Amino acid sequence: MTSDVIDSAVYDELKEAAGAEFVVELVTAFLEEAPIMFDELRTALDMRDADGFRRAAHSIKSNAEVFGAHALVTPARALELMEVSDVTPEVQASVTELEAEFTRAADALKELQHV
Repeated sequence: MTSDVIDSAVYDELKEAAGAEFVVELVTAFLEEAPIMFDELRTALDMRDADGFRRAAHSIKSNAEVFGAHALVTPARALELMEVSDVTPEVQASVTELEAEFTRAADALKELQHV
């Protein structure tokens, strides 16, 4: 499962560069902070705060890139570039897709921690 969610070359390179123990800390921090980022994303969307929305999407995207979670990067990037002056079905669907991809990435990262 992890191979289609997390790019093993990126993840292994991170472990080699930063050390396996530090990567465990990074993953743990990301998994703890991601719900806060998603809350910020939803709050910004509800308030029609385009800058806050972009910042939250960017934070999710940037963290996902560190671990090679390309399936999470793609919808986060799309949201980062999306106009959010109104809560449209398209925006809602994109946020839902992002949350689903985060769940997959989180599960894969947890699995990699035990390898």
